[in-house]
Amino acid sequence: MESDYDELDRRLVHALQIDGRAPFSTIAEALGVSDRTVARRYARLRSAGVVRVLGGVDPIALGAVLWFLRVRCAPAASLPVAEALAGRPDTSWVSLNSGGTEITCVVRTESETDSEALLLAKLPRTPRVEGVTAHCVLHAFYGGPDNLVGKLGWLDAEAVERLRPPTVPHRPGPVRLDSGDRRLLALLATDGRTGFEQLAAATGWSPTTVRRRMTELREHGVLYLDLDVDWRLFGGNIRTLLWLSVAPAHLEEAGLSLAGHPEVAFAAATTGPTNLYASVVCANQRELYRYLTTRVAALPAVAHLETAPAIRTVKQAANRA
Repeated sequence: MESDYDELDRRLVHALQIDGRAPFSTIAEALGVSDRTVARRYARLRSAGVVRVLGGVDPIALGAVLWFLRVRCAPAASLPVAEALAGRPDTSWVSLNSGGTEITCVVRTESETDSEALLLAKLPRTPRVEGVTAHCVLHAFYGGPDNLVGKLGWLDAEAVERLRPPTVPHRPGPVRLDSGDRRLLALLATDGRTGFEQLAAATGWSPTTVRRRMTELREHGVLYLDLDVDWRLFGGNIRTLLWLSVAPAHLEEAGLSLAGHPEVAFAAATTGPTNLYASVVCANQRELYRYLTTRVAALPAVAHLETAPAIRTVKQAANRA
């Protein structure tokens, strides 16, 4: 990976993190290269699976509930069970951890009733599953529209400001999705840079209506732009899950501190045996050790820490709204 990609590739990915739908001409101006160079580089990175712009959906904005599940099973059964979980439309970030004896995934449930059915009936009865630990997400400190790429600093302040899109005002109130919305979000979940004409053809709306509805969904916090990145592009070769127990009085402080760490891709307060979760990306085991013994060691009131290296990612972002 290091020999195949260069600084311009990393700067391009940072530009896409700032505005995933920015025209190539705007990105080219900020990077000081030609439009053709940006288009060629992006096509190469995307075809190689190094980066993909996605339209993300915040399920909590739609009234859904997010769960982290830790599913224990025999090593021989772990991959088939992980693949079965990955095949569900309500899962994301399915990975094998802890030497292949544990699967972790994010599950979205539409209601408390759905949560009860999933956690108490469906998963524990799945063949070869030996146990399930569930952690309901109470508050996200970092993640969603916030992406680790933004912490890496490959662009200078002037380029960042040139690329930064106008702030989207928050629009409170419930959001109801119709069939057109779902088709729109499904297409954006596959390619967040899909053009307005193509989106219009898929939804049956005009390009103007598509543009207006995307703006409305972003104002309600339902839709955001995200990047699916191969972290080896930035020298991140291992992803590790952290499960921490923090004294409740210090949970907010510890979560905010985690959110600021350059290694942290996601951090959230949860229910369950531990109350703080983080996904971190490091270059190697030595850097992970340094991170655990410096930044994590400095967090306030941590009573317990468990680490689970992700040995294989079976599924990343979900494609369902």
